[in-house]
Amino acid sequence: MEPTCLTHIELADTLRTLVPGVDASDLHGSLSGYLCGGGDAGADDWLDALQIDTDSAESARHRILQRLYRECRAQFAAVPASVDPLLPAPAAGPRRRGDALVEWCRGFLGGVGLSAAMARTGLSAEAREILDDFGTIAASRLEYAEARDDEQALDEVLAFVRTGAAMLHRELSRRAAPLH
Repeated sequence: MEPTCLTHIELADTLRTLVPGVDASDLHGSLSGYLCGGGDAGADDWLDALQIDTDSAESARHRILQRLYRECRAQFAAVPASVDPLLPAPAAGPRRRGDALVEWCRGFLGGVGLSAAMARTGLSAEAREILDDFGTIAASRLEYAEARDDEQALDEVLAFVRTGAAMLHRELSRRAAPLH
């Protein structure tokens, strides 16, 4: 029986052998952005839709990558969408988790772009602002000081990212074909 949610370490271990050079948080962000924007790739072709080269023809059918796809889809199928960026466990510390959140935002923006969401519709000012804020996070080089303060700041940014992704999905899903 599979655990409830795929962990960052499970995905990272799988990617080391199947898709070298791709970070777990970046890949999760890319797929999340793609699905958020209404991308319509299926479970067997989403890596191609995200323009990710793999070392194995079996990568798209690998159990962990299939699970990642199902879990991302489920996040956006929930009403309201419940987006939870895949980050290292809290025990990894705020530095590692913060850097992973930066990678997730980079991937998310790329995934939204590959979904062609902006080509299908004009975005509201709020949606453009969220994407701009995600871009600011994605371009950031985070500074760290006190662990407690860093954890609190990371929690605040993570809450914003979760809410922002859900809001983007709400807007984009009204204009795009439903996920299949």
